[in-house]
Amino acid sequence: MRKYILFIFTATLFLGCSSDSSTTSEQMYFPPSDGNVTWETKSISELGWNQSAVQPLLTYLEEKHTKSFIILVNGRIVMENYFNGHSSTLPWYWASAGKTLTATVTGIAQQEGLLNINNKVSDYLGTGWTSAPLTKENLITCKNLLCMNSGLNDALGDDVSPSNLQYVADAGTRWAYHNVYVKLQDVVAQASGQSWSTYFNSKLRDKIGMTGGSWIESDGLSVYWSTARNMARFGLLSLNKGKWNGNQIVDESYYTEATNTSQNLNQAYGYLWWLNGKTSYRLPGLQLQFTGTLIPNAPSDMYAALGKNDQKIYVIPSKKMVIIRMGEVANPENPTFALSGFDNELWDKINDLYQ
Repeated sequence: MRKYILFIFTATLFLGCSSDSSTTSEQMYFPPSDGNVTWETKSISELGWNQSAVQPLLTYLEEKHTKSFIILVNGRIVMENYFNGHSSTLPWYWASAGKTLTATVTGIAQQEGLLNINNKVSDYLGTGWTSAPLTKENLITCKNLLCMNSGLNDALGDDVSPSNLQYVADAGTRWAYHNVYVKLQDVVAQASGQSWSTYFNSKLRDKIGMTGGSWIESDGLSVYWSTARNMARFGLLSLNKGKWNGNQIVDESYYTEATNTSQNLNQAYGYLWWLNGKTSYRLPGLQLQFTGTLIPNAPSDMYAALGKNDQKIYVIPSKKMVIIRMGEVANPENPTFALSGFDNELWDKINDLYQ
């Protein structure tokens, strides 16, 4: 009798944990480079998730002007939905979520020996790329651009011409969200002897099957456009710390650096990645430090690419999960550059799927 009770208890415990254990032990899947036609799926029921939470999430996404929404678990598509006239074949802009593409390609160029992120930017672009005094300009390293602590004035708009890149503080002493990061694309182009898009395509896009995506100039900045599935491919690469189907595209050590706190001014910022689960954070346009975690409803180990008008890549290592959201701004009355109240609201709905 005692053995029978022990068996029942063990079986119950196993069944209660089966969805989590299968998720963590299941082999990671990578879709083939076939134009996004073939992609393995995993159903809500197979994961043991809450089917009744799906429709409220979809309704909310549509009401919040979403165009594309994808959830991957272990690389397999669990949810893929399109709204408001959008479809799987239509591209959409990444906005600042594309900063993480720049960070990743910078890491590739470094591992190829073309550059060193600890070197000053003027080593690659020459002096005069800002209007800062030469001694101050020479303090700015490529790493400062990755970490958003260049010390340049963030209040002058998107223009990154020398006259608009003005000194405010010494590099490394002030965190400010600034489009000067885009100069890393010029650094990579100079260091590689290729155009930014050519190097990007051959070293990253084509290797993970991001077919058809392209960089488009907008207001003096190069903005990436692609389908949601291509964004999901990049999220999957990021979940696997730069490895794609056994091929290490970017050094894992660099990806680890990129997705952890990169400086002592903003705990919630890596190399152009936003980091959840920290004890404090700073936001674009403000010289204020806020206490608490970036997105309280989201898993603490999540890191994210966040773009204007609520373009999102959420990467959650503990759940082997990637989530993509593309669309118009969720709350038009309160537009933001990166983080918004929508993040926490959305995660409240996502949590209902599996909690």
